[in-house]
Parts: sequence; C-alpha cells; structure tokens
Amino acid sequence: METVRAAVVQASPVHLDSSRTVDKVVALASEAAGKKARLVVFPEAFVGGYPKGRDFGVTVGVRTPEGRDAFRAYFDNAIEVPGPETARLAETARGLGVHLVVGVVEREGGTLYCSALIFRPDGLPPAKHRKLVPTAMERVIWGSGDGSTLPVVATPFGKIGAVICWENYMPLLRTAMYAKGVDLYCALTVDDRETWAPSMRHVALEGRCFVLSACQFLKRSDQPPNESNLNPILIRGGSCVVGPLGQFLAGPKFDEECVLIADLDPGELARGKFDLDVVGHYARPDVFQLRVDESPRRPVVFDQGSDRSTNKA
Repeated sequence: METVRAAVVQASPVHLDSSRTVDKVVALASEAAGKKARLVVFPEAFVGGYPKGRDFGVTVGVRTPEGRDAFRAYFDNAIEVPGPETARLAETARGLGVHLVVGVVEREGGTLYCSALIFRPDGLPPAKHRKLVPTAMERVIWGSGDGSTLPVVATPFGKIGAVICWENYMPLLRTAMYAKGVDLYCALTVDDRETWAPSMRHVALEGRCFVLSACQFLKRSDQPPNESNLNPILIRGGSCVVGPLGQFLAGPKFDEECVLIADLDPGELARGKFDLDVVGHYARPDVFQLRVDESPRRPVVFDQGSDRSTNKA
C-alpha cells in the first residue's frame, strides 16, 4: 500500500440549509485536495446538522405542537440517499480524485438516520453506515441502523471504515471493524469533551489502525437564538489524527474551524500489529467469539415466493 495524505475537517454546517452545507463540503474538500489530500473526512451529521441543545418539546409522556414543528423543519432539511445532494458529493469526489467521508442526516420514509457516507473517486454510489444506537435524546429524532450497513471500502492506500460518535464506545462494533481489516478508521463525532481524544488513542492502539476523528465546531450564532446555554461555542471541536501506536499525527484542535492534514504511512500498520492483532495472533477464538448479523432488518417483509393466494378466480 502507498502513503496517503489525509485531511480531517472541523467546521460547522449551515443551519437548516443542506444545499448550502453541501457547497461548504465542496469548498473544504477542494481546499484539502489542493493540499494533496486523497482522503477527506467530515464530522457527524454535517449535512443536515446536529441540533445541539434542542429538545423538540419532549419530556417523558409529553410532546408539544412547537416541538413537532421544529422536527418538521429538521426532517425537511434531511437528505435522501441517493438524492441530489449525494449526487453532487459523488461528483465532487470524482472531480477531485479523493475518497470523501461525510456525516449526514438521512431521510427514508418517515424516519431519520444519522449516517456516514463513503464516496469514492470512481463516482459510484456511496457506501453507507447508519448509526446503530443513537445516544440519549438522539433517539427522539433518529432511528437505529442495522448490521447491513457496516461497510469497509478497499482503496490503494488501505481499507476505510466509519464509526459514528459513541458507537466508538461499543467494543463489539470496534471488534467487527477490526475483523473487516479497517486500516483508516474514521470516527465522525460531535463529542468535544476532554475524554474524546484519549478514547481515539485507545481505538488506534487497540485496532493498530489510523484513526481520523472529525468533530464539528459550532458557534451559538450558527443556531437559533433560544438556546438556554449562554456559552458562545456549542461544539468546540477536538478533531485529531492518531497513528497505530497511539501517537497524535495532527491535533487535537479546539475552538476554531480548521482542516488538519496528516501523512499516513501504511508501513506503520504492520509495525503496530507486530505485537498486537486483536482479531489475529492476539485473539482466543477457543474462548471468545463474536457473531455479526449483517442481514437487513425490515419491519415489513413481502414474500414473493410460492402462490399462497386464496382469491383465485
């Protein structure tokens, strides 16, 4: 595998304007490509927005008309996959010759999902991962993904996978990604706490992989004026790139929009796995095994098999 220059974008979306947010993705991806980056990673829920601090009028046993109106606006701003926004992102990846990882709020039917899309420079439809477990109040606005969206994408410089925010605290999900051979572990997030960067170092050390963590940077002025928290910064960032032995290659960076650049040497992967491969020589399958169900789980299945009709003419 060849050395690759990677970029992690720390920025804010345009509030309730997915079209203009895609414009921003295109501009920032172009900036990164101008610096010779071939992999560009954007934060969680970037296209569609992360509604930090919003409650949508929900308390236990109570919903409000105002909350339903707020959700409708958020729902209308979500994107469909595929759709015009993903077509433009695919064209951007193709035109720039980059692999592009973008967090989006996806709309399917009457449900929203927090998803990560991996676009390739061949212009094909993106690989998609849906967040398996929305965290806390996120469960009010987002549905849960299933095992059918756990892609790892092969590239000339390693295999790319995406894990979203607190999914990174799910050890079995991490193990599944390691078993799929992920080399470039993209951790999309809005977690800006001091504990996040040490967690990313742990993932890199555990999986002996490169970890690219992209966090939003969000100011109060980018959100509606009725937030209760008076801090001028709602999400302060903390994006970083970590090598397979836990060393920071870029960041963590706080309190501003930025594009972090790091050169990733695939040789570091083998150096790291010399003494730890948790799904290889450091595993004990005679003691521990993980079973992953990758079949899609649908609430309604229409059986098109043998003719069971009782209404024959």
